[in-house]
Amino acid sequence: MFTGLIEEVGRVKRIVEAEGKRRLTISSSQLIGELATGNSIAVSGVCLTAVDLATDSFTADLAAETWTRTSFSRIHVGALVNLELPLRANDRMGGHIVQGHVDGNGTLLSLERVPGGNDYWLTIEVPRELERYIVFKGSLAIEGISLTVASVTGNRVGVAIIPHTYEMTNLKSLRPGDPVNLETDLIAKYVEKMMAGGSPQSALSVERLVSQGF
Repeated sequence: MFTGLIEEVGRVKRIVEAEGKRRLTISSSQLIGELATGNSIAVSGVCLTAVDLATDSFTADLAAETWTRTSFSRIHVGALVNLELPLRANDRMGGHIVQGHVDGNGTLLSLERVPGGNDYWLTIEVPRELERYIVFKGSLAIEGISLTVASVTGNRVGVAIIPHTYEMTNLKSLRPGDPVNLETDLIAKYVEKMMAGGSPQSALSVERLVSQGF
């Protein structure tokens, strides 16, 4: 589990394609010392597994599904990516619950400095099927960044970006038309299921649990 607080911006060093799969090598100067082979790391909001480590980089494998269903479809050597290690059990939760499971791609429409200020205004277009999970003042992970929705008009979402977020993430490298990874609030999905009559219980019935001595 992650919180959407970006710890480092890495850079794609290498993309190798073989048998329909891709292997990314990503530079890291800060987090690499905490990584071990097999560890999870969020890369622009996508939970990946580090499979090969060097002194200043790590490598992760991407299935074809991950490549086509995330913003990695636009990735190239030299591209900036947001990096975050999983939350420790005793850490503060400064953002919101982020799983690293991308729900869909949005499209960046604009990222402009607010007139007369230092902040920025980010506008994205979200897929119609994700609209119902996005609410005013709710949480939304964009490229793995925990952000607060400042406006919702149909499938257009506006977010205020402070200078720190702009400088310390890959947002500054994105351009209008670029796809961005979106992960909506996990709680909203559970609420929707329960309101629709879905059962929050385990697939095991209560009777079965009792019969097994639980």
